Amino acid sequence: MPSPSQEIIQLLAVFGQACTVPTFANALILLYGTILAPGRRTVATALRAMGLADSKHFTNYHRVLNRAQWSPWVLSKLLLALIIRLFVPEGMPLVLAVDETLERRRGPKIKYKGWFRDPIRSTVNHVSKSLGIRWICLAVLVPVPWSQRLWALPFMTIPALGPKTSDKLKKRHRTIVDWAMIMIEKVRYWQPDREIALVGDGSYAAVILIQRCQRLKRPVKLVSRLRLDACLHDFPGPQPKGKRGPKPKKGAPQPKLAARLADPKTSWQKLKVLWYGGQEKEIEIATDTCLWYRSGLAPVPIRWVLLRCPKDSFKPYALFCSDPQIPAAQIISWFIARWNIEVTFEELRAHLGFETQRQWSDKAIERTTPCLFGIFSLVVLMAKVLHPETLPVRHASWYLKDEATFIDALAALRSDLWRSVNYSTSAQEADMFLIPHAALFSLLEAACYST
Repeated sequence: MPSPSQEIIQLLAVFGQACTVPTFANALILLYGTILAPGRRTVATALRAMGLADSKHFTNYHRVLNRAQWSPWVLSKLLLALIIRLFVPEGMPLVLAVDETLERRRGPKIKYKGWFRDPIRSTVNHVSKSLGIRWICLAVLVPVPWSQRLWALPFMTIPALGPKTSDKLKKRHRTIVDWAMIMIEKVRYWQPDREIALVGDGSYAAVILIQRCQRLKRPVKLVSRLRLDACLHDFPGPQPKGKRGPKPKKGAPQPKLAARLADPKTSWQKLKVLWYGGQEKEIEIATDTCLWYRSGLAPVPIRWVLLRCPKDSFKPYALFCSDPQIPAAQIISWFIARWNIEVTFEELRAHLGFETQRQWSDKAIERTTPCLFGIFSLVVLMAKVLHPETLPVRHASWYLKDEATFIDALAALRSDLWRSVNYSTSAQEADMFLIPHAALFSLLEAACYST
């Protein structure tokens, strides 16, 4: 049976406090099997990868997901602490990316399914909907030593049901903004002293989310897109002496951002930023602070940033930050980095079998996908422990890979697991030495890079 090195065992031992000893032992078997198995990520394939296809106690491993007592919140807290310890130095802000993705699932016993926008099949001009479970994911954007871009490491994943599904299950309906407020409050409670920035797309541009972030004991900085027709106002002036009544909450209305784009008097500043793909790009920005007002809600202070390209390579759009003191360049940098969570979703589908799970019980469905997202982060953490500075990458004489990707981290971890089997059997099995080195290397590479 494959077994990890001592460094990996010490890293994973942190999660032992979240469940009983037997459950933790079975969970480790499923973890190693999920890492080694290609194709579908089910309990059966994980057991086969670990050489336990003939085990008569296979139901014990199914119970880890559908019956055992353990808290996903505790595991999220422990995983976040590990990510911070290995990748986020003391004094650096904790940059979080929040986004939702769709797990396409069908079946009469899957109660959480609904019809949602499919981000993979949709285009700018066409919205495609698919049946499945929508998951809202919170990930940490961290630098890794073997890549130039930031990596998004998930640590908290929650199903966000549709209104009809919530009514059918007689559950209180929560929107993705509601879940984002719950998730960020959890993180602030776990990390009370660290500076936190939360970055999301236009779905999280909500005044109520800004209010929640600003009212925390230590405010969280929210960065997202801003509509060009948003209702913006000046800050209220001082109350005139002798005037009775409540103090105004907002000042005079400001021009709409769409009007500022068309106004030739708008002051634009040239700025060079790292754009998508890591390339440097020259853009023009206009920025200011104001109050954002929505009817029925108290206005909130923000800094807005209007972006346009002199070469018209993208349509102008606007960003905002809930902290007016944050510079415009930092706001743009944080929002561009949010793109890395999309890369994580694609890597999960390509290399960890996301959407291939086959559980049908409610508890197993609630747990399996968040665990799969957590395994993505665990693979990166374990690869960092095994290769602190340089990660071995797959190469050939006709292809030189510039930097490592997730499949290289997965292959390095698989190689460490398989190597333990070779070392433990080569002393007793002399036939192992009859395999040519080139053939053995090819077989090991095929096993490590299979998807």
